[in-house]
Amino acid sequence: MTTDIIDLLAGISTGDALDAVRAGRPQARENAQRSFEALLEPANPGTFPLAERYAIAAFAARLHAFDAATSFYDDLLADEAPELVAAVEAAATDGATTGPYGDYREPGLAAESRAGLRWAPDAETSAALGVRLSAAVAHTHLLVFRPREARPEHLQALVDADWSPDDIVSLSQLVAFLAFQLRLAWGLRVLAAAQAPASIPDLAPDLAVTGATTTEGA
Repeated sequence: MTTDIIDLLAGISTGDALDAVRAGRPQARENAQRSFEALLEPANPGTFPLAERYAIAAFAARLHAFDAATSFYDDLLADEAPELVAAVEAAATDGATTGPYGDYREPGLAAESRAGLRWAPDAETSAALGVRLSAAVAHTHLLVFRPREARPEHLQALVDADWSPDDIVSLSQLVAFLAFQLRLAWGLRVLAAAQAPASIPDLAPDLAVTGATTTEGA
């Protein structure tokens, strides 16, 4: 039987109260699992290899300060590319902050702009990660903490680091999915700790991954 990754990250076991609650949304539960499989364990990863996918996931889990997810994705990365584990940890430690930050372009929202860290890996981390993965973790940090500032030039930075258009789409999908997955799993942990999981708010609906077996919504 395939392990449900959100249940694993949330600490949900068969027969738990939250297991029954999640069972009330079977399609959403299935699509979230299929999204994980399509984005993080595709049968044919192509030019976006599993090592890079796991590195991005481990980096994002650390940025979210989610220990269970960090351990899970660190283990996947260690199995696929153990030489990257320390560099990913160093990058996430250096880029740790809170958010979201960024400047709104819309005049009516300008007052809600918030200054904060603009991060890129240092020379040592970049050397350990390589040009391509360094660009990807910088882009991931942008999408996690400064999404309102994403611009075409940020995509150009990925192109310059040898990311193809298809791989850039997959990278963006992966970061969006991780934001959903990690926040939902964390929310489920909070509900379990409160011991009152009468229902789960509709945090995200039936998920899917565009271009895979389903389509993504984060």
